Amino acid sequence: MRFLIISHVLHKSNAHQWYAYAPYVREMNLWLKHVDEVEIVAPLTEVSISEIDIAYSHDNITLTQIPAIAFVNISRGIKSLLVLPYILFKLWKACKRADHIHLRCPGNIGLLGCLVQFFFPKKVKTAKYAGNWDPNANQPKSYRIQKNILSNIKWTKKMTALVYGDWPNQTKNIKSFFTATYKDQDRVIPVTRDYTKGLEFVFVGSLVTGKRPLLAIQIVEQLLRSGVKCNLQLFGDGVLKQEVQQYVKDKQLGSDIVLHGNKTNETVKAALQSAHFTILASKSEGWPKALAEAMFFGVIPIATAISCVSNMLDYGNRGILIAPNVDDAVSKILLALKSNDGLETMSKLASDWSQQYTLDVFESEIEKLIKA
Repeated sequence: MRFLIISHVLHKSNAHQWYAYAPYVREMNLWLKHVDEVEIVAPLTEVSISEIDIAYSHDNITLTQIPAIAFVNISRGIKSLLVLPYILFKLWKACKRADHIHLRCPGNIGLLGCLVQFFFPKKVKTAKYAGNWDPNANQPKSYRIQKNILSNIKWTKKMTALVYGDWPNQTKNIKSFFTATYKDQDRVIPVTRDYTKGLEFVFVGSLVTGKRPLLAIQIVEQLLRSGVKCNLQLFGDGVLKQEVQQYVKDKQLGSDIVLHGNKTNETVKAALQSAHFTILASKSEGWPKALAEAMFFGVIPIATAISCVSNMLDYGNRGILIAPNVDDAVSKILLALKSNDGLETMSKLASDWSQQYTLDVFESEIEKLIKA
């Protein structure tokens, strides 16, 4: 089987191997175990390989390079429009060669893939919509177009679209799905935390506006001012790094709040095994792996009620749902801290739920899709 991946993810080359963002590649490597040939149509970047990049695991991979496109300003928009015919032609040729077409959505390249796949109604197709599938979410127009195409069975023949969360009134080709990081063998009985002493908070994610890392810091700052003994470790990097560092310095929080930058999966895993809470007050998510990974080890998530997060947290039974402001978050955390037994129960429920979704189960579901 020749398996085609159409993706906007930036790829990197080194020693005849292709690298990209680790969580995405780890997932794709599970798909690639079950195919003979792989073609990836995606942009290539000259940026150096970093700690958060890993290589694809397959002996027969071809990468068809296309330009990255964006419409963030007039100049980029014009350049992107000029290369659209070239990209569409490359996508059409790749789809013609493929036995199975796999789209990574949402994204500009995913949108083009959604359009091109229409001309191949007899080919088996899957699409992974890694964003917020909530029908009522306020999203960019390009995202809404992709959702409309993927959920229209007349436009997507032989297509299974994988989405996060259970949503009402979906077409028969929409399949509720998940993602995973840990294996069956990683399942452990989480340590019983003591929530009456020093509390460890973690933030795992990019330091970008959408993840609200500064809000996580301000929540812990306010807890400290309220007399709660606690600390926060942040894992991740991004455009807000300097701003966040300056805030910590100006507020003299350096002894309680530490920015680690990007770290390996093992380093983050070690931190999760002892942390009490994880904070992820995102503006938008698909299936936030940072929450699922933390919950796997009994870390209680503190998160905004967006996308399928409310479902993940069982509407407050497996975590603390907050509004995106400091006062609401702190008041709910302080209320939860009044019951150590309640928090122990919440931790166990979080772990029991997350440990259902292992890589072994995930791979089994992927294999069914490929061999369908």
